[in-house]
Amino acid sequence: MTPESFQFLTGLVKARSGIVLNTDKAYMLETRLAPMLKRERLASLDALAGRLRSAPSLPLATEVVEALTTNESSFFRDGRPFEHLRQMLPKLAASRPAGQALRVWSAAASTGQEAYSVAMIVNELGPALGGRRVEILGTDLSRDVLARAQEGLFSQFEVQRGLPVQLLVKYFKPDAGKWRISDGLRTMVRWQCFNLLENPAILGRFDIIFCRNVLIYFDAATKTQVLANISNQLQPDGYVYLGGAETVLGLTTRLVPSSGERGAYELMRSAAKAS
Repeated sequence: MTPESFQFLTGLVKARSGIVLNTDKAYMLETRLAPMLKRERLASLDALAGRLRSAPSLPLATEVVEALTTNESSFFRDGRPFEHLRQMLPKLAASRPAGQALRVWSAAASTGQEAYSVAMIVNELGPALGGRRVEILGTDLSRDVLARAQEGLFSQFEVQRGLPVQLLVKYFKPDAGKWRISDGLRTMVRWQCFNLLENPAILGRFDIIFCRNVLIYFDAATKTQVLANISNQLQPDGYVYLGGAETVLGLTTRLVPSSGERGAYELMRSAAKAS
């Protein structure tokens, strides 16, 4: 692959997803795009770049971007944000007008473990939410991973990553060597294809936003824009959860760390009042 082809393909990915792929990721292009080359009968990544240059709006371009996004997820990842969520949901439920649902957004939801972790917490809280309805939305730019998330079928390896055995037994059933999540839990989550480079106003306002371990793939300008967008959709007393290696420092002044919590952020008071 020539440097020009690498620059073109990674430029396509950045323009459509915000993800930055440096030269040390050349192996990723070779391995993840190899099946596509075979199927399309293209001799090389240079040939693929050539085809996309001549017809950039082809569905093939979307497929390239989806193939090069990282879909890493696990149940109750890093633990602490979900413990914080468990404490905050009853307080948020008690503060809302009668009949108003709590809304949770799992952005860059991948194969759904994060959103289903939220659903399990909601179900376990039960009466502590005072009968409050909770809407959970999982979004991702990849239709393939959203289809997997909606199916709710996970491998033994996937359920072993962060899922307590008591929750596995309670909410999953064996299915042909894998584990299928219960219909009751699966129907608690709605899935939608959405690109974080777009304006999330179409999704509405949220009490809780998970945008974890995705900013690390963006450059500073894209991080700033994404944080501004999700801040606009956060309720004044809501919370945003970022990954352990992510921060808002130097990127936005609208979000500040929640006191004593790692990875939890809330609107700065002035921004909350403006909302």
